[in-house]
Amino acid sequence: MIIWRRVTEQDFGLLRAWLAQPHVARWWHHDTSAEAVARDFGPAARGEEPSEDLLVMLDGTPVALVQRCRFADYPDYRQELADQVELPEGAVTIDYLLADPTRVGQGLGPRILRAVVAATWTDVPDASAVVVPVNAANRASWRALEKTGLRRVGTVDLAPDNPADERAHHVYRIDRPADAPS
Repeated sequence: MIIWRRVTEQDFGLLRAWLAQPHVARWWHHDTSAEAVARDFGPAARGEEPSEDLLVMLDGTPVALVQRCRFADYPDYRQELADQVELPEGAVTIDYLLADPTRVGQGLGPRILRAVVAATWTDVPDASAVVVPVNAANRASWRALEKTGLRRVGTVDLAPDNPADERAHHVYRIDRPADAPS
């Protein structure tokens, strides 16, 4: 069973360990010091930031992190993307990592993404779509989105998380189903 809850400050040690995993560090390129994790995840954990950092558990074991936010809450980012690809009003985005390298490539990522996308229609009643830019070189990530049912709607120029990467990002989108609760 896949469930999640908001990240708390007590989870920061776990996040530090996950961000240090080579398969995560490659794409997230995040400072894993205690200060950096507290700086970057603390505001959401304390409810001071409109985004959600979700600790995903499989059968009670933490296995992933999903970040979810409305583009409207980050107007500069929204505009940067909207200047390059159609971005509907009310769109939500997610970012994600699968923590345990032994679970990568076993279908867990798409299962988690399907669950989070499905919950988004209830959790964010005015969400019109889930739109996810992903670095074009991160094939595993964009393949997980495709397996989740998102479709590629364009390729845009965005700053990569890892400065060693190219700027090209594929943009994936899934629209709110007609029968989703609102």
